Amino acid sequence: MKKIVIIGASSGMGMEVARLFIAQGHRLGVAARREDRLQALKQEAPDRVVTATIDVTADDAATRLRSLIDELGGMDLFFYVSGIGKQNRSLTPDIELNTVNTNGMGFTRMIGEAYRYFAEQGSGHIAALTSIAGTKGLGPAPSYSATKAMQNVYLQALEQQANARKLNIRFTDIRPGFVNTDLLAGDFHYPIMLDPKKVARKIVSAINANRHVAVIDWKYAIITALWRRLPRPLWRHLRL
Repeated sequence: MKKIVIIGASSGMGMEVARLFIAQGHRLGVAARREDRLQALKQEAPDRVVTATIDVTADDAATRLRSLIDELGGMDLFFYVSGIGKQNRSLTPDIELNTVNTNGMGFTRMIGEAYRYFAEQGSGHIAALTSIAGTKGLGPAPSYSATKAMQNVYLQALEQQANARKLNIRFTDIRPGFVNTDLLAGDFHYPIMLDPKKVARKIVSAINANRHVAVIDWKYAIITALWRRLPRPLWRHLRL
């Protein structure tokens, strides 16, 4: 039985993955901005689930994470799911800045605290839900794709640092394509939408297998491989 902390477990992929880990018999510390929405998870295993209110953009988020870990009795796996993203073709300032604050500052704050905890403990596993959007700069969502690229590189850098410091910390960068969750709800139709429950199973499988990078699913693995090979002059004229 592992002790697992999930940040961003109140809905979407965070909640789906939490349910799978509960079914596997693990102890969970689940957190989100709205703690009341975590009660459904709590009811599934009252003796194995603890909840906390954590806003990753708040200055006290790292302290609240430590408190949650203490209440859980330790942490073996840290799974970070929190994030926001919107199309912003008109480059509305609030959307861009809020996205950078949450996906950049919030991500760094929480992943960094988990890393420091595992460094003190001597071992651990950090997994994060990033996105295929970090593969290339996507014109319809500039700050979202930029922050996802930052997340990909940050995890890669921490993995290198952990190895240099001889820390037994494993990393899993999970990069799904478009998943049918509230994050993508709206008027725009996204192609090749993935089923959340199927994606959740693939996420848990990737974490349990200690994969370094997992693109979900195979269709998006092919798409992103093609994206990487497109020369910059062709990419900038691509209409998305």
